[in-house]
Order: sequence, then structure tokens, then C-alpha cells
Amino acid sequence: MRPIRLPEPPSPTIRVPEIFEGGAYSVIRRAVIIGNGYPGSENQSIGLVRALGLYDKHVLYRVTRPRGGINEWLLWLPVSLHQKLDYLIQFIQIYSRGRNYVPLPLEHGGGSVGLASVLEADVKQIVTMARQTFEKDGPLLVVASGRDTISVASSIRRLASENVFVIQIQHPRSQLNRFDLVITPRHDFYPLTPQAQEQVPQFLHRWITPREPPDRHVILTLGALHQIDSATLRSTAAAWHDEFAPLPKPLLVVNIGWPTSHCRYGADLAKQLTAYLLNILSSCGTVRISFSSRTPEKVSKIIVKEFADNPKVYIWGGQEPNPHMGHLAWADAFVVTADSVSLISEACSTGKPVYVMGPERCKWKLSDFHKSLRERGVVRPFTGSEDIAESWSYPPLNDTAEAASQVREALAERGWRVRP
Repeated sequence: MRPIRLPEPPSPTIRVPEIFEGGAYSVIRRAVIIGNGYPGSENQSIGLVRALGLYDKHVLYRVTRPRGGINEWLLWLPVSLHQKLDYLIQFIQIYSRGRNYVPLPLEHGGGSVGLASVLEADVKQIVTMARQTFEKDGPLLVVASGRDTISVASSIRRLASENVFVIQIQHPRSQLNRFDLVITPRHDFYPLTPQAQEQVPQFLHRWITPREPPDRHVILTLGALHQIDSATLRSTAAAWHDEFAPLPKPLLVVNIGWPTSHCRYGADLAKQLTAYLLNILSSCGTVRISFSSRTPEKVSKIIVKEFADNPKVYIWGGQEPNPHMGHLAWADAFVVTADSVSLISEACSTGKPVYVMGPERCKWKLSDFHKSLRERGVVRPFTGSEDIAESWSYPPLNDTAEAASQVREALAERGWRVRP
């Protein structure tokens, strides 16, 4: 599905944003989010900030990698090296063609691709702001998510540890003490389990991370953090009322992600999903299907070909506005492909039936994630024999609110608190 549109980061200047004005010493009243340009990661940070009551007092910065072409093969590099290498490659291309140097194309609407992109999330700027405004405005909460943000977030804490509280979402793989808190799903520690150890040859154990069990400054969740809670669902239901209220019930929402290294699939899963949906179509009033922007064309084509002309089925074509939030609020049940922890976590926060397509294809820690969900009773495998009109429920997953509560406790130990 097309990402939910997020606010763009401010220009990299030393000017202090308005939201950081006013406050009391030791009271956190403002937040900085370090994003990586991926909605799945940034939504986690924004969800946590929102649960802490700082949604209207945050600024989003981004660490952005170059995209397209050879860059897709360089994602293993540290982000700063990747961006410098991209700058060098493009400079050589320009020089070899006999052209004068000109600004490179814009990737995210500001700053040129390459070296300038390193400055989008400026450590020096954020550290200077935290230090200069501390006595007047209190501590600065820094929340980062994703591998590319690790160096920026850890550098901010190293340079301004007395002025900031840094939270890293998703496991940074090593040196967890670089952050004040780490928030990560339990399945990230799957490599430490006896089952995982048996799957890996002994000589490779030293290379598998994490190597240590979680300590007291690690907050464990079942799934991914997000922005969905009961209040959000109520307001979203009102906002999408005119589009969804008239639809025949029950409404089944189908969210299709993309294959990953831990959950591989292709046309075979698309054919199986199509067959299952045809089997249960008679028990549905309406079916709405959404693809991710990274869903392979070979997957989407099979499903679109089968259902494009079916009057019961609506396939979202990527146009704005993105109906994802409306789907969460109005759906009576969900079918979600097994690859996406974020999509599954959001659906499981509604308390409505969630059927997972293809969990048997998952391996390693993602397999452990699905096992935990089944044991908790929040998901069932999608088999094509379900009666969507027969509902079932469970206590909704509440990872974001629970993590926010533990963040408040950690802040209290330091003598700080989030604004009332």
C-alpha cells in the first residue's frame, strides 16, 4: 500500500522550531524523531511520541539513502558511506560525459541526492539545540527507528547525554548501551533461543546477533509500534463514514505486502490467495484489497486479473487519499500476508478477526512472531474455509501504550517526566 503521508523534515538550520519554546526544567515537552524515509519505521516513532502526548510537539528529521539503480545493491553499507559513494559515482558520471557540475536531482523534495542528504538529520544541529535550550525548555526526547538512524541517534546521546533521552526502536544489533532505551519485538531475540541455536552451525554463532539477552533498559513488545488506538479508530471512522457506511457487510479488508528474506513468496501465493478469496466471497458483503508499494507486479497482476470486474471487490489503485486508516476503522475482518509485522500489528490492535496468509512460509524470527500471535489468540491462519460473517474477538494488542508507560517509568528514574 502507498505509505501514509508524513510531515517533511525542516530545513537544516540552527533555528529552534517554535514547538521548543517554553517549558520547565526536567519536564519533557518536545520531541525529535529521526526517521529513515520508510513509513513502517517512522510510524513506530510517531506512534510512541503520540502515546506520550507529544504528537503536536515533535519535529521529524530524516536520514535518507540514495535510491534507484546501483543504490539498491548498496543498502548493506553504512548510510554515510553509501551517500558519499553515490555522490562520487554521480560526479564521475557527470565528469566523464564532459558536463559541468550541476545540482543532482531531488529525491525527497529537498537537498540533493548524495552528500547533501547526510545533512538532513544533522547531529550537530540537534545537539546544539538540546544544549542551548535545556535550562529554559527542559530535556529533549529523541526517538529513532530503523538501522540507518542508529549512528545519528547514538551520536546525539554521546554528545548531549545530560540534555536528551534517546530511544531506539528496533534492535540495533549491538552496543545497546548507546541508547537510554531500546524498544524492540520479542522475536528479535529469537537467535538466543535453543530452537534457533540448533538451526545455526556452531562456528556461526559468534556472528549471529543479538548475543546478549535483553537487560533492564530494553522494552520488549509482541509486535510493531504504530499510531492506532481506540481514539484514533473512532475519529477515523467518522472521517471515512460517507465512503464506508453504505458498503454491504461484512467488510473484509485484504492487505498484501511483499516477500522478504524471512518470508519468501511469489505468484504461487497470489494464486493460492485468489482461490481462498473466491471460496469465502459468498460470506462477504464487500471485499477491499490493498497492495503495498513494494508488492511484486507478478503478485498483484494475478489478483487484479481475477477480481477487477467483480462487483463485490474494490481494489485500491494507489490514488490519494490512502484508505488504510478507514479500512482499520470500518473492516469487520482482515486478511494480511504474513510478511508484514507492521500491517499485522495494526490489524491486531482493533480486536477484530485477523487471518494471516502464508505464515508457513516464514522462517527464523518471523516464524517465532507468528507463533506468539497464535498463542495469544489474536490471529488465525487463512484457509479459504472461513465464514467471514462469523466474528470472533480478543483483547486488542496494546504494545504502543504499554511501551509508552514503561518509557514514563524510565524517565521517572532519571528524575524527568513527560508534560501532563
